[in-house]
Order: sequence, then structure tokens, then C-alpha cells
Amino acid sequence: MANKKRKGREIKKKLLHKYRLVILNESTFEEKISFKLNRLNVFVTGTLFIIVLIGLTTLLIAFTPLREYIPGYSSTRLKRQATELTYRTDSLVTVLNYTNRYLDNVRLVLRGEVENNETNRDSLFERYKLDPSKVNLDPIEQDLRLREEVALEDKYNLFERNLEDFGNALFPPVTGTISQGFDAEKKHFAIDVVAAQGSPVKAVADGTVIFSEWTAETGYVIILEHRDNIISVYKHNGSLSKSQGDLVRSGEVIASVGNTGELTTGPHLHFELWLDGKPKDPADFIDFN
Repeated sequence: MANKKRKGREIKKKLLHKYRLVILNESTFEEKISFKLNRLNVFVTGTLFIIVLIGLTTLLIAFTPLREYIPGYSSTRLKRQATELTYRTDSLVTVLNYTNRYLDNVRLVLRGEVENNETNRDSLFERYKLDPSKVNLDPIEQDLRLREEVALEDKYNLFERNLEDFGNALFPPVTGTISQGFDAEKKHFAIDVVAAQGSPVKAVADGTVIFSEWTAETGYVIILEHRDNIISVYKHNGSLSKSQGDLVRSGEVIASVGNTGELTTGPHLHFELWLDGKPKDPADFIDFN
């Protein structure tokens, strides 16, 4: 017990023992500065200095651009660019999905595949069955206006008019002899018009080019989208005069008659007409002679 007390006094004596730090002129040995120190003061002062130094270093790294030069830290600009790229990538994925869906629909038109969705009419009638006694059938003012607008639109609707008026509504894409007519049972949703090689192929109505490319089976193909969900398709062309996205007028030259593609049998135009995703017989609407 006495030894422990003696050791404690010795340690305390060493920590509090006075030392003098003197700075002398080397040439004249003149005393310039002197400090009275002990080991405890040196230890406390050094510890405080280290703590302050660590704190200043931390603040310098956290609140200044110097942290960008330390491995593991990323710059603010880099984070902002990463965030912008993430949003752009998400937008591009959405646009890509819409584009793929659009191209799938175009491929269905090119192949002539038509879905036949069957619906149970009885289930629909039962689901939406109403009690006439509870329904107010008196037309309101807005209903009367809507009926007048619909009647006016139907008056000039391309596919609601009489058959004899269609010849004046659609421009013949080419004139010639029909070698094969429209046959839905054989999935030939078009008519083949024989014409001289290089004859101009014209747009049947005003519209936008939604497809203009080469295909292995049908050669040069161009597809136009018109008003009222009408699509016209021109296949086996010898060359194309319009590109995707171009606007065309009725009767404007868009291609030339050719003999391209694996399924062709000679110079002719394979012409299809679609309404609301369903094929229509072009011969009912256009005079090709």
C-alpha cells in the first residue's frame, strides 16, 4: 500500500516538475524567449491542439470543395448529373416501351394479322341493364348540341357515306389491272394492281408517313396514317420517295411500282386499306381502272 502511494507521489512529482524552455541567440547566447513548463501542461496543450486540428480538418472537408479530392467522396455536380441521367433513363424506357408497342402494331398490319375478339353479349347486357322507369330520357341542352355536332361530323365521315361517294373521297394510288382481289378468308387483306415498272404510286389521301423501310418478304413498304384512324399500306414498291415522319398530300407521289420482296410475282402494287385496325376492301372505295 505504501509502495503504491510512493509511486503515485513520484508520478505526480514528475508531471508537475518544472522545466524551463529557453530560446538563445546562437552567436551571442543571448536569451530571447523562455517558458516555464511541466509535463502535464505539455500533455494538455498537445491534446487540445490535436483536437482543434482534427475539428478544423473535419470542417474543411465537410464544407469546402476539397472533399472532392478525397477518395470515397463524390462531387455535387456528379450527383446532380447522376440524378438527371436517372430521370432521363426512366423517360427513355417509357418512350422505348411506347415505340415497341407502336412497332408491334405496324408489324401486325404488315403481316395482315387481325385479332378476333369475341364478346358475350348477354353478359354485357346483364351488366349494364337499367330500369327504364328510373332513367330520365328528356334531352338536355348540351345533349342537343352534341347530337348536332355528331350529325355534322357524320355527314362528312369518309366511311359512313354511300359507296358511290368513296371514289371521289380517295385518290387512286395507281391505275391498272387487278390481278388478285380482297379475300378475308385467305387472309389476303389487299388488292394487287398490275402496272408498268416504275409507274408512280400516289397517296390516297392527306396523311403522315409512319413506316418507310425495306422488308425481306414485301420489299419496299410505305404506310400512311390518315384522319379518322385510316391507314393505307403500299407494298412491293421499286423505290420510296418519302421517309418516316413526312407529311403528304392526296395524289402526291410517294413511291414507284416495282417487283421487290420474296413474295412478289411481277411488277405490281399490293395495296391495303385499314379502318380502326380492321381491313377494308379497297375496291369498294377506289376505282383502279
